Amino acid sequence: MAKGYLHYINLGYKPKKDELIAVYKFKPRKGVGKKEAAGAIAAESSTGTWTTLSTMTLKRMTKIGAKVYKMYGDYAEIAYPLDLFELGNMPEILSSIAGNIFGMKEVDTIRLVDVKWPTKLKNSFKGPQFGIKGVRKLLGVKKRPLVGTIVKPKLGLTSKEHAKVAYEAWVGGLDIVKDDENLTSQPFNKFKKRVEETLKLKWKAEKETGERKMYMANVTAETREMLKRAKFLKDMGNEYAMVDILTVGFAGLQTLRDEMDKLKLVLHGHRAMHAALTRNPNHGISMSVLAEISRLIGTDQLHVGTAVGKMEGKKKDIIYIVDDVEGKFIRKRGHMLAENWGKIKPMFAVCSGGLHPGLVPPLVKMFGEDIIIQAGGGVHGHPRGTRKGATAMRQAVDATLRGVPLREYAKTHKELKEAIEKWGVYKG
Repeated sequence: MAKGYLHYINLGYKPKKDELIAVYKFKPRKGVGKKEAAGAIAAESSTGTWTTLSTMTLKRMTKIGAKVYKMYGDYAEIAYPLDLFELGNMPEILSSIAGNIFGMKEVDTIRLVDVKWPTKLKNSFKGPQFGIKGVRKLLGVKKRPLVGTIVKPKLGLTSKEHAKVAYEAWVGGLDIVKDDENLTSQPFNKFKKRVEETLKLKWKAEKETGERKMYMANVTAETREMLKRAKFLKDMGNEYAMVDILTVGFAGLQTLRDEMDKLKLVLHGHRAMHAALTRNPNHGISMSVLAEISRLIGTDQLHVGTAVGKMEGKKKDIIYIVDDVEGKFIRKRGHMLAENWGKIKPMFAVCSGGLHPGLVPPLVKMFGEDIIIQAGGGVHGHPRGTRKGATAMRQAVDATLRGVPLREYAKTHKELKEAIEKWGVYKG
């Protein structure tokens, strides 16, 4: 180990309130000790390099450098002085705590598990503009879970076909319809035309049902084009914009969030590509960290997984993620750090991926009523089509909130009965 790395180990050090704390899970490469590897992580993510330097005094390096203050098992907790970071600059922060460390030879694997954000750093970001309360006020739904769908098939429909599917979902009882993550402005379904056609039928559905309906149009694109699309949504009278938070990058997301202040649009975050970072439990970045970043920058809603649908994800981990996006005071949970979100509003957790009416009860039991349940195939795959599939989803929510077992409720609700016959109910 380069001798300079030793100065980054200070076991027993008590982090200051204004320091950022990061938890890493790591496996040293063969022949490298755990302290050596932990010191290398702290050095590379702050002031150090692979050899001793003549350009910085030891005293200054020790003061401003990161400090490994706790080690246990495969984990290390590292404290970073606030001066290492530029306030309000998420790309720079991640270039430090989630940058070169993933390519270091000293470790075989390394995972950024959690971050505790100091108050001054937290408050340099905007957080959600609307949050849970603002979205509920917009929709006029005070308590129950919001229910939505993704237009399917995700690609291939024309603008008019897309709008018709959305209309069927809305009049069937759903609150929300959104574009899929990879539908933007393809030749067969141009963005502006799709928005125009879909909003016509949204307003028609609102008149017919007496309920507010929302359309999440996907603005994901190069940053300047993304801003143009967001403004078009506002000019057309829409209330929402949707973005793929990872593929546009955090700089693009921050720019779009700034635009939301001007346009007063709700910002829905899709997490496409997250598994490239989150799926390996020993390497990459946890979904909790990505969710916290999304909350800091300021999406109002974020996909978090389901624990019961088609996407990979353990129940405990997803409960933690929901806590991260919706809680104000987060208690310490194992390797997950305590957090006080202060003035940063909570986001709506969006459960999506392989859902159908039979999975509604466990979702509400695990996550409570402040969730958005998004079912794609579980709506459009109903034996009698999208409208009946939407009705079945609302019936499942109603039954769950009343404490009535789905099979019992289905005896007097045909749409739910047909959905259960096709997909069954959750058995645990």
